[in-house]
Amino acid sequence: MTSLHTLQEYIDALRSAGLLVESTVSDAHSVVDCFSYDNRAVSGTALFFCKGAHFKDVYLRDALSRGAVAYVADRAYDVDAPRLIVSDIRHALVVLGRLYYNNVTDQLVTVGITGTKGKSTTAYYMRFILNDWLSAQGKPDCALISSIDTYDGVISEESHITTPEVLELYQHFQNAYDSGITHLVMEASSQSFKVGRVRGMTFDVGAFLNIGEDHISPIEHPDFEDYFQSKLKIFDQCRVGCVNTDAERMERAVEYAKGRCKLITFGSHANDTVRCERVEKRTDGLYFTVRSPKYNGEFSITMPGLFNVSNALAAVTMSMALDIPEESVRRGLRAARASGRMQVYESRDKNVTVIVDYAHNRMSFDALYRSTRAEYPGKSMISIFGCPGSHALQRRKDLGELSGQNCDFVYITEEDSGEEPFDQIAADIEQHVAAPHLVLEDRDECIRRAICEGDAPRVILLTGKGEEEYMKRGSAFVPYPSDVQMTLKYLKEYDEQHG
Repeated sequence: MTSLHTLQEYIDALRSAGLLVESTVSDAHSVVDCFSYDNRAVSGTALFFCKGAHFKDVYLRDALSRGAVAYVADRAYDVDAPRLIVSDIRHALVVLGRLYYNNVTDQLVTVGITGTKGKSTTAYYMRFILNDWLSAQGKPDCALISSIDTYDGVISEESHITTPEVLELYQHFQNAYDSGITHLVMEASSQSFKVGRVRGMTFDVGAFLNIGEDHISPIEHPDFEDYFQSKLKIFDQCRVGCVNTDAERMERAVEYAKGRCKLITFGSHANDTVRCERVEKRTDGLYFTVRSPKYNGEFSITMPGLFNVSNALAAVTMSMALDIPEESVRRGLRAARASGRMQVYESRDKNVTVIVDYAHNRMSFDALYRSTRAEYPGKSMISIFGCPGSHALQRRKDLGELSGQNCDFVYITEEDSGEEPFDQIAADIEQHVAAPHLVLEDRDECIRRAICEGDAPRVILLTGKGEEEYMKRGSAFVPYPSDVQMTLKYLKEYDEQHG
């Protein structure tokens, strides 16, 4: 961080943004060297934020005891401390956070990706393409903020959320900048636009992949329109906007983007800027032909799943907007791997195939089922999945219906139940499953049964968790074997049983 700022500068920033309701700060010359809404992280001369549905007075008192010189809140608390009362705590956090981090989000070339499905895979395609190009120039790998994992040059960790909260997001940008990183790829969730986590940021390139009826619940989006409007905001915050015209309802996204940013369309239509003309499955991957102003000819991917061609085309389109050489695009697409995405494992006798994937909503399940039927004809299909607690409630009906329509057997199991009882989640799903099924909370046992029991050739779709090594129970993330670990364990057991 190049420079620190005084309390007065923060007060002036709030006033300029029209957010300051009241200030009781008498000595505004203190230089703030800590900025936090986590009382446990307070040190030095800190400005503390009171935010969140679970915020308690005791957190503020603890922050003050640790050295906070003032607090920012949307109401006054019964403490003897200087305060800055604001009309919108989330907007204030953005305004003051950008000042504290000296607008670091403007210092990197940024790629933002939104959509109901495909964000993570597309982000990984972009990551591999950029890394190939950057490596050839002797530059560090790009930073990545995704729902799978996060890398910023300092931190490399598994993710628990698609788009981090404001201060964590800015810290990732700061780490990347301090590490000499020039490019950052990130998934931008609908919630990040709705509640303002990415407010004030401008993506050099933004992509809208698709839209489906997901994330509708009392704590997310009250209806589909709110969900769609939130995602459309990406075009208010990008220089170049890329839209997938093959996805439903995307004509609305095209119209919204016009006049707000430079628009590039991609898909299979004759008038698309970047057009996919032909897709062919070969033994070493999926091949597709691209026609565009910059790239022309055959490209290929090795990540399985016919639906991934659309994600790859999105990456090709964004690469064109960033003027990345064609050969880096080709190499990056072929090298790309996304942990927990379409990872295929087989028993030695080829009788049992397990596909581990993060699919978790109607669009991703539908694409996965259709692709599996096409690629594994003659094998029975077994699905193992659950739904998270307290949000995206529509998924329970959607995934129950789809699994019942497509699968020969279904296991309904634990998948980050959180603070909602598993029995309630399972009951909501089960009423829509019109296929033989079993409700069993023990995810490990479901995987064991699917792999080790039965003789019929089968493909097992193990969705939702991928390589995550935790399970959300209550408000905590507790250690739990990943789907990949359990798959390898029980395939080994199956192989031993079958000689």
